[in-house]
Parts: sequence; structure tokens; C-alpha cells
Amino acid sequence: MASFPPAVNEKLIGRSRAVGELLAPVSPFDKKCGRENWTVAFAPDGSYFAWSQGHRIVKLVPWSQYLNNFSAHGVKNFANASQSRLSKQSSDGDQKTKPREHSIDCGDIVWSLAFGSSVPEKQSRCVNIEWHRFKFGQDQLLLATGLSNGRIKIWDVYTGKLLLNLMDHTEVVRDLTFAPDGSLILVSASRDKTLRVWDLKDDGNMMKVLRGHPNWVYSCAFSPDSSILCSVGASKAVLLWDMDKYSLIRKLEGHHHDAVACEFSPDGALLATASYDTRICVWDPYIGVILMEFGHLFPAPSPIFAGGANDRWVRAVSFSHDGLHIASVADDKLVRFWRIDENYPVQVAPLSNGLCCAFSTEGSVLAAGTQDGSVYFWATPKHVSSLQHLCRMAIRRVMPTSQVEALPIPPAMVAFLSYRS
Repeated sequence: MASFPPAVNEKLIGRSRAVGELLAPVSPFDKKCGRENWTVAFAPDGSYFAWSQGHRIVKLVPWSQYLNNFSAHGVKNFANASQSRLSKQSSDGDQKTKPREHSIDCGDIVWSLAFGSSVPEKQSRCVNIEWHRFKFGQDQLLLATGLSNGRIKIWDVYTGKLLLNLMDHTEVVRDLTFAPDGSLILVSASRDKTLRVWDLKDDGNMMKVLRGHPNWVYSCAFSPDSSILCSVGASKAVLLWDMDKYSLIRKLEGHHHDAVACEFSPDGALLATASYDTRICVWDPYIGVILMEFGHLFPAPSPIFAGGANDRWVRAVSFSHDGLHIASVADDKLVRFWRIDENYPVQVAPLSNGLCCAFSTEGSVLAAGTQDGSVYFWATPKHVSSLQHLCRMAIRRVMPTSQVEALPIPPAMVAFLSYRS
């Protein structure tokens, strides 16, 4: 069994440049269980980077400062340069203009993180309530943390104040995602087989419970226009939801094992899902077909073997902001960078016990978390997008596949706009 297609010379695949690392502190009696870094996240404005450091602790660091430190000093651990906690900081206006390193004790093991920021024009969907405890300003940055006990805690990133404590899940909150439109609609995915929709502008009111998963829900992701939600889970489940009607659109069938991660492309035309079946599937979410497959084991395993302990479980997937690259983390101790028009990785990097990954807001760095609570960073592949691709992304941001196929243009152009060529 090999990690790359037989036709590909492994020696010719580029090696990603390590940028830096943030190592979790280790005590002599540290238990292995509970140290896992299940999630990493970048703030939408690029001001902060956060990760679950293990043992209830979430670490937040000013991303631009750390990126400059990495550039100046090379691969170096800066995670413990400051052990200040949010609760010790002042909450004056100056704090909001200069991000500083913080840590938060969430009270239980942290499984999921998500940053959210408000747009004042986006009102709460609960129109009958005129009074709210919290009024979120445009400069406010929130951090949602999903815990092992089923609770979701909402924090003010700048002041460290605990704003909301959302209690309704009965099992681990495995993933969190904010709607990209600034409405502060939060969706949580849990091992209790449900997704729950929360309106933070309505003081964290739970608006809807989405049921349809037969087993654990591992991950969820909004489309860029916030109209569609994808959720993935055990028993090969990949579900698409209409977030205006809170109804199921369709189930996507094609994986042979648990689907554990998902993310939309920046234009919303593609959906990438990662599975323990050794593959990443890239779908057209509008028509429910697989456009591309990125395998991590060759020759490709049979469905029976792929559905078991195949030693190539894909743990995480992330879409680059250029819409051309996808990153994946797998159990074969490699991080892979893929191009959507190639069937093999364009770059790889070594990573043992990887669990999660995310591209930075500006797209120049990939962060990946590991089982010991640490984070490693690599420079992403450099590529100047073609004018054709930029035009395709601009068109697909506003046109679903059905409208593209109805355009009076040559079939070859329709295929290009539909990512089929």
C-alpha cells in the first residue's frame, strides 16, 4: 500500500516549508487523555489565532505578531512567552485596539472553537423581542467554545468576559460554526445526533433543532452566503440543510466510512468532505454529485477495507481562500496540499498524530493541531490565480449550477464554470 498514485514520483512532490510551532506545556504527571488539540481557528479579521491546548484551556494569540515572530526567528515556540489570562486584563477601549496573548479556562475539555463577529445591520430573527441583555457592536469579537459536557460558552475575546452559557446538548459538542453574514447565528454539532441553531443576538436563544443524523455528528460548515449548511457524521452521513427553512435539502452518498470534516469553497460552488475511508470527496452541493476524489491510499481500497481500520483515516480538510487548494490531515503522518485540478498532492509536510487544520485568514499559512495539544504551521503553496479562475469564482458566488447550465454559452465554458474540466 502506498500514499501516492503509482504514476506519481514521490520525490518530485514538493515539501512545505515549516513556519513555526506552538507547543503545549507538559507537566510531569500530565495525563495523555484530555491533551488533544481538537480544533484551531483564525479570527475573521485575522487579529487572533486560537486553539484548544488541552485540559480545559483555550489559548489566544495575536496572529500578526506571531507571524512576524515566526518570520524573524524561524521555527520557534512562542506559545509560553506570556501566561497572562484574560480575566486579569482590563476591559477598557485600548484593549480592543491591540490584541494580546490570553488563555481561557473553559471548565471542561474543549472540543470545538469558532470566532464570530457582528454586523449591526443583521438583526435577530426573533422579531417579537425588543429588549436584549447583550447588544453586540461591530467591533466586537466573540469566541464560542464547545465542551465535553455538552455546554457551549460564548466569550468576549477582548475582555475575557463570559457572555453566554448555552445548555441543551446532552453529549460532546463536536463542532461549531458561525454564519458568515455577521448575523451571529451559531450552529453546533454534537454526539447527541443533533445540530442546534442559536441566535446570539437574541441572548443565545436556541431557534431550531436539526434532526436527521443516525449517529454522532462530527462537523458542520456554512456556505459563504449562509444559505446552506453541510453536516457530516458517523455512518457515512453527509447532509445539506436549507438554513432559511431549516429543512433537509438532500443526503450526499459516496463515502464508505464515517465522514468527519467538511468545508465549502470560497465561492460556494464546491464542498469538500473528509472521511475515514481514506478519501476527500469534492462535491457539487447544488446537484449532489462527486466532481473529484483525493485518495490517501493506493491502490484504492475496496469499500469493505475502506470502511474499517485502514491506517489512512483522513482527520481534517480545509479549503484555501484562493479556491484552488485543499489541505488534508491523515493518519499516515502527512499533511497534504492538493490542487483541485490535480489528482495528487502538490506539497506535503510531516505531522504525527494530527487532528485538525485551518488556513489563516490571509491564506499564507496552514495551522494543524495534534494529539498532544500543540500546533504546527506551514507556508501554503504559492500560486497566482488565473484571470479565468477569478472570473469563475466571481460568477459562482452568485449563480448556482442550474443557472450556469442554462447560460447560452459553449458547453466547454459551462463545464469550466461547473468545475468539471
